[in-house]
Amino acid sequence: MSQQPSPPLVTQSNVNQPAPVKPGRLVSLDALRGFDMFWIMSGEHIVHALAQATGWPALVWMSSQLHHAEWNGCTFYDMIFPLFLFIAGVSMPFSLQGKLQRAGLTSAEQLSNQDKWPLYRSMLKRTLILIVLGMIVNGFLEFKAYEQTRIASVLGRIGLAWLGAGIIYLNTSTRGQILWAIAILLGYWAAMTLIPVPGFGAGVLTPEGALSSFVDRILLPGKLHRTVYDPEGLFSTLPAITTALLGMLTGTLLKDTHRSMTQKTLLMLGLGVGLILLGLLWDQVFPINKRLWTSSFAVFVGGWSLLFLAIFYYIIDVKGFHKWTFPFILIGTNSILIYLASDGIIDFAHTAHFLFNGFSQFFSANWQPVIQSLAVTGTQLLLLYALYRNKLFLKI
Repeated sequence: MSQQPSPPLVTQSNVNQPAPVKPGRLVSLDALRGFDMFWIMSGEHIVHALAQATGWPALVWMSSQLHHAEWNGCTFYDMIFPLFLFIAGVSMPFSLQGKLQRAGLTSAEQLSNQDKWPLYRSMLKRTLILIVLGMIVNGFLEFKAYEQTRIASVLGRIGLAWLGAGIIYLNTSTRGQILWAIAILLGYWAAMTLIPVPGFGAGVLTPEGALSSFVDRILLPGKLHRTVYDPEGLFSTLPAITTALLGMLTGTLLKDTHRSMTQKTLLMLGLGVGLILLGLLWDQVFPINKRLWTSSFAVFVGGWSLLFLAIFYYIIDVKGFHKWTFPFILIGTNSILIYLASDGIIDFAHTAHFLFNGFSQFFSANWQPVIQSLAVTGTQLLLLYALYRNKLFLKI
């Protein structure tokens, strides 16, 4: 458990001044993390229930966006995972800030090798913990046979991608980080389209024929999530490194004392739009595909991640409108905990039914699922609020 998150990094009074560098997190970052986690925590069920109860076209469309694309293409739901990884990357420059200041340094690349080794050990420990927690989410504690045990996971990919991006971040300049990201994306594109897969040939981007699927069938231990491939497999984690790296580059931008907050917002918006357009253009030759984490997907969702952060940053940290974010702050400051709890460790639906089922009987049958979904979210927020009030935060 960690101490309570620090207050906002910036205030409204310095909107047109260079942002001061202080220890702590951006309020917008915790809020965006909470917004992102809200949808897989229980928010999606509220929208699905509302769409079914009302039939309103806008809600029906929103409901359709809260499902993964069948293969190629991208929905809002497909962006949730990479957005979380992007946010984890943004946090890296801020987490290193205190150490750099104590050493009188201005960038991570100035750290000596002796100073980096403790960081490497800490990063590796975090990665291993996330891999183990991901296996637990997959049912590892059921002690199934080896061939029925899934090693790959969402949390495992977050750990591995963040570790890879972190190593690059600690050893290269901003220019070097950009070059690494470009090289990984182009290299992955070349490998996926040019290296032949036995029995399929080169460039066959299907569940069975993709190079990443072939690599996972050979190297990934245990059970594959989709039998012939795993959406969180080994080879497709490579381009996910660039998602975390984009977050770290964005974190460096937000720490820049030579740009005003408004300038940072505009730069994030411009870069976000540019990456979205580049992803759509790349999609013509290398389809946007979350399960393969194609280079076009990494670029496309990276652009959207920048847009989401720019909007939250401007509203919350630049303009100072932050009271509405409190529910998202509750989620964002304990995001890993609520992810684990919501994915089977705690039966929130049962608890919500026990507490609120009598109340839901006052509503018609088609609205009862809406009330029940809201009750689940309310129960989760009550737990998170209790943890927040007692300054209990799961930090890995």
